[in-house]
Amino acid sequence: MDEALVLARVQFGLNIGFHILFPSITIGLAWLLVVFRVRYERTHDPAWLGTYRLWVKVFALSFAMGVVSGVVMSFQFGTNWPGYMNKVGNIAGPLLAYEVLTAFFLEATFLGVMLFGMNRVPGWMHVTSAIVVAIGTTVSAFWILALNSWMQTPAGHTTDGDAIIAGSWWAVIFNPSFPYRLAHMLLASGLTAAFLVAGLSAWRLLKAPGDAAAHKTLRFGTHLAAVLIPLQIFAGDLHGLNTLEHQPAKIAAMEALWNTEKGAPLVLFAIPNEDQKRNDFALTLPKAASLILTHQLEGEVKGLNEFDDRPAVTPPFIAFRVMVGIGMLMLLLSWLGTWRLRKGPAPRWLLWSFAAFTFSGWAAVLAGWLVTETGRQPWLVTGILRTADALGDASGALLGASLTAYVLTYAVLLLAYMVTITHLAGKGS
Repeated sequence: MDEALVLARVQFGLNIGFHILFPSITIGLAWLLVVFRVRYERTHDPAWLGTYRLWVKVFALSFAMGVVSGVVMSFQFGTNWPGYMNKVGNIAGPLLAYEVLTAFFLEATFLGVMLFGMNRVPGWMHVTSAIVVAIGTTVSAFWILALNSWMQTPAGHTTDGDAIIAGSWWAVIFNPSFPYRLAHMLLASGLTAAFLVAGLSAWRLLKAPGDAAAHKTLRFGTHLAAVLIPLQIFAGDLHGLNTLEHQPAKIAAMEALWNTEKGAPLVLFAIPNEDQKRNDFALTLPKAASLILTHQLEGEVKGLNEFDDRPAVTPPFIAFRVMVGIGMLMLLLSWLGTWRLRKGPAPRWLLWSFAAFTFSGWAAVLAGWLVTETGRQPWLVTGILRTADALGDASGALLGASLTAYVLTYAVLLLAYMVTITHLAGKGS
């Protein structure tokens, strides 16, 4: 593979990976802030007021980080991937513009009211501002995921010369994978926010066991995660069935299934050997892949041998198992925490466990996005535009230098962000 193509892909992967960390918090956290603000409005309990004031700061910082990283990412469409906009810009451009016009301006405007207006506007107006911001974050996710889903499973488009244009915007937006991808991401964001709240609340309680606000948010985050994870498992199963129908090569790579089989085994662990087209040191469950993917023990699952254009196997195979493994641990901890918190204050071992899982949602989201994006290769827009064909003229040396600058900058920013919100939570409300 060409050096410039590899570096450009790594650079964009780094940018989108860094960017997605912050929407994965703000989409879910915005709705949690609505709950905190409404509870204070109804009870006038100072613990809920303190909770709201703490977490709106975390939200504002996360929102700002998402905006900055999103702007940087969008510039790369022109600098590194000009072929993308030349080919599908008539679809991608309007969808990105809709996100800005219908969501970003809404969030940015009413976030100011949330931050500075509590003592300047009536209580109902302040609550309304929180609701509007939460709606804005969800609408923003709607448009971005509509575009990403269209790139995975294009529909509703037609050709105008060398360019792709929308034949039906309804079909473009509500393409075959969009509902499943949207539900999966919204639930992932809810889980990310729930574990962030529970983890930082646990961190606060390790320092100040008597903090009433931290007790409330620990319970709230734990109970929310315990409800959302089963829903995510159900949504993930539906998403997997949709992917099997529309992107079978991705499923084959995720399962490291080299040959088409009836009663295909589920590979729990292996080291994919792409040269020999086999799995080394494989640990499998007989017929389980067919059962999960087709809901039949002898169901047929297509292998990678069926596809001329197929992704590399190792990245989606490993990333999928990381995502599922973290999800199972989150399920175990949230259910164990829900049971234990019914008995009284959390013991220190449980507090340390939640503190360790503060950013577990991030790890699961990144693993999931690796599956989604690497499993689509070699296509940038499936069946329409190959990744290599969208690459610009930047040299490998230039891309390597800019990638190094990105890595250093993002490492500093991420460390500063994590230290800041951990410090805020440690101080309490």
